[in-house]
Amino acid sequence: MTEDLVPPDHVGAFSNREAIRQSRFAMGLSLFTGFFMLLLKIVAYGITGSAAILSDAAESVVHVLAVGFAAFSLWYGQRPADTTHPYGHDRISFFSAGFEGAMIIIAAVYIIYEAIHKWLAGLQLQHITEGTALVGLAVIINGALGWYLIHMGRKHHSLVLEANGKHVLTDSWTSLGVIVALMLTRLTGWLPFDPLLAILVALNILWSGSKLVRRSIAGLMDEADPQMQAQLTGILTAASREEGIQFHHLRHRNAGNRLIVDVHLLFPQETSISRAHELATRIERLIMNELPMQVEVITHLEPIEGHDEIHRDLLHQERHDKEDENERKKTGYNPPTAR
Repeated sequence: MTEDLVPPDHVGAFSNREAIRQSRFAMGLSLFTGFFMLLLKIVAYGITGSAAILSDAAESVVHVLAVGFAAFSLWYGQRPADTTHPYGHDRISFFSAGFEGAMIIIAAVYIIYEAIHKWLAGLQLQHITEGTALVGLAVIINGALGWYLIHMGRKHHSLVLEANGKHVLTDSWTSLGVIVALMLTRLTGWLPFDPLLAILVALNILWSGSKLVRRSIAGLMDEADPQMQAQLTGILTAASREEGIQFHHLRHRNAGNRLIVDVHLLFPQETSISRAHELATRIERLIMNELPMQVEVITHLEPIEGHDEIHRDLLHQERHDKEDENERKKTGYNPPTAR
């Protein structure tokens, strides 16, 4: 039996220089815009004293920190595999998404705290029209940037860019909530609209941050994607039927910007190693071409005849070894090692 690993020079959406350039440009644009939005909201808070605007500015501080880490993750994740990281560095994108989600949650909690604190301390608002105009500008800029980042993330299968885009959109929703609060306060003269809307917006971005953390954990724990598993099964079923072979033990995991697939291919006894390798390579390339992302495929070649008996014997031996190990743990007896 042999194992065939697709050479690392097979490239997907992220392997070409243009895709990398576009991704880095998008992240740089997000970082620059984040600093500009933070400055804009600090000015808006300074002239209004609004709790909602202060909470919005606090979210922007978190955004700048998160984008900085995301930019580093994007750069680090695109480094090629090496001897210490033979599977590449892509999985840092899950850490980045988790960090960004955690920062969003922290911002939401701070927004709620500040809104309640200002409400209890006494509300004072001024220059509402000017503040609303500045925040409105922030909504337009962040909205456009958020959709752009999400588009680029999905185009290049980058969780880092997509997570950052969703963070920018939550910032935009926060700012929109601030505008609603300021307009209602101006129209009705009822000051509690300001902290109430701030709390509602905070709850919304708390939910968004929680989903990012959940997705990050799923990636770090190698959670399977049922839809991807079904798609891979369909591809392999059609290919194996055409080539007259079988397959089993199909697994996959998301490595960040790449999908890693491993599967056992079963061949008739009379198939030569050379022919089996040729068919396996053909199936590997088929999987790569069918999926719209960078894919690494590992195939394990086995004979169809006697396959069940071989695996049954191996499984029996593994269980026997496990029982012996448990017995040694109970009795504390360790047999002497042969010299």
